[in-house]
Amino acid sequence: MADWQEQDDALVREFELPSFSAAIDFVVRLGTLAESENHHPDIDIRYRRVTVRWTTHSEGGITEKDRQMAEAPPRLPPRRALLPG
Repeated sequence: MADWQEQDDALVREFELPSFSAAIDFVVRLGTLAESENHHPDIDIRYRRVTVRWTTHSEGGITEKDRQMAEAPPRLPPRRALLPG
């Protein structure tokens, strides 16, 4: 969790990917994981940079589920073959 910051009742981290298509692929994989867990982050995409914010709006802040999901990037589904990267 060292790479995550607590900001405005959310866990926030910026990822810098090698290309725009890699950033989009990362978001698709993160979205797939979020759907499978029924827990969805706020995501901001700016070219190769993706900012992810985990918070539980219904609880008004960070929960244990947010912390678990913040540790999820190594568990992301495999890269989609459709996007060049």
